[in-house]
Amino acid sequence: MSKDFNQVWENCLSVIKDNVSLQSYKTWFEPITPIKLDKNVLTIQVPSQFFYEWLEEHYISLLRKTVKKELGAEGKLEYSIIMENNLHSPKPYTVKIPTTNRQALKNDPVAVPMDVSGEKGIRNPFIIPGLKKVNIDSQLNPNYSFDNFIEGDCNRLARSAGYAVAKNPGGTAFNPLLIYGGVGLGKTHLAHAIGIEIKNNHPSKTVLYVSSEKFTHQFIDAVRNNNQNDFIHFYQMMDVLIIDDVQFFSGKEKTQDVFFHIFNHLHQTGKQLILTSDKAPVEMQGMEQRLLSRFKWGLSADLQNPGLETRIAILETKMYNEGLELPKEVVEYLAYSITTNIRELEGALISLLAQSSLNKKAITLELAKQMIDKFVKNTAREVSIDYIQKVVCDYFDLPIELLKSKTRKREVVQARQIAMFFAKKMTKSSLANIGMHCGGKDHATVLHACKTVNNLIDTDKRFRGYITDLEKKISIQ
Repeated sequence: MSKDFNQVWENCLSVIKDNVSLQSYKTWFEPITPIKLDKNVLTIQVPSQFFYEWLEEHYISLLRKTVKKELGAEGKLEYSIIMENNLHSPKPYTVKIPTTNRQALKNDPVAVPMDVSGEKGIRNPFIIPGLKKVNIDSQLNPNYSFDNFIEGDCNRLARSAGYAVAKNPGGTAFNPLLIYGGVGLGKTHLAHAIGIEIKNNHPSKTVLYVSSEKFTHQFIDAVRNNNQNDFIHFYQMMDVLIIDDVQFFSGKEKTQDVFFHIFNHLHQTGKQLILTSDKAPVEMQGMEQRLLSRFKWGLSADLQNPGLETRIAILETKMYNEGLELPKEVVEYLAYSITTNIRELEGALISLLAQSSLNKKAITLELAKQMIDKFVKNTAREVSIDYIQKVVCDYFDLPIELLKSKTRKREVVQARQIAMFFAKKMTKSSLANIGMHCGGKDHATVLHACKTVNNLIDTDKRFRGYITDLEKKISIQ
């Protein structure tokens, strides 16, 4: 009794679905169309040579097992690959490749006998030795989503623009979208999040994330193997191209030249470009002017150092995702102590948990202080004015807003003077900066405060006790 090829493939899919992730299934198996069943050979049509190579590289064993389960030991699979003759003539043609030719294709893509009514397909640079292993779903990291990207004043513009791009890639004024900022502020996270959201909103779009370093190495290999055209054509096929750390193209004239042509093609055909950099276009050195001018066509959005509330929210989200609970004072201490780098902030949390687990110690403020000192001992670090003010206000049970207000109440004035005293002693901040943090006072007020505190230390035993207690609480040593 002859079998229906549609039913055979449906039965194969029901098995495959149980053996791969939902995202992998949607990306790599839903687009496949069964074409025919001739004796024991099932022919399936795939959208591109890249698609075929991916299936053969990652899912060949699963495919063979499911086909043999349906068609018996003699069951075989054959691919029909839709290709384009060239970029100007998009008429598709078919390449039929049985799975038995897999090794031949791997060794020499041109040596495989093919039923081809056109030119050979575009080579995929991701099958270059050393670059085979790419993540599923366009190399996007599923951990870097919008859900765990904490919004704050420091990143609101970039996040909002990224979200708009994700809804309508290539259809907004934000093309290219250039996200720039210092190390550890979330550029890569946001770039991945945009890509993931695009895949969720537009499953049919081809999204590719690649670091500038990998892009450069692929181009060098393409030049060495005389495959430059295939390399360019491959990247021009993307619907959304995400290039991370684009500043590394600086000084690389040939790489900039090839990226210029890829950029132009994608932009002119309404495709989306997302770039990240550690600096704004105006500050990039060693970059061609024609490329820099294109970087400015869309939107350049910067990521700034996260504020205190954002840092606390980041830690709380990390704890929630990991199912952890930490004392509030420990979380606040971490957020007050590490002020510039989100990656370092999260790393400090992980180190603290490791210290607690390995030494079988409860997580306390004392342990956090010891760990923080070791964790960032190689960096120039100082306790922040914000943290000093918090400790002083907690000690005297005052709201921090009161400390920064204009009130002349005796207890508030004294707390304010103590905060100024410790800020001068424990930070490298200028007197003007300390005064600004303490309700907009001038440098003369700060000097007067320090003198008053020193006098009271010498003459008032109770006051001296306050200072000793507070010094222990504030100290980061």
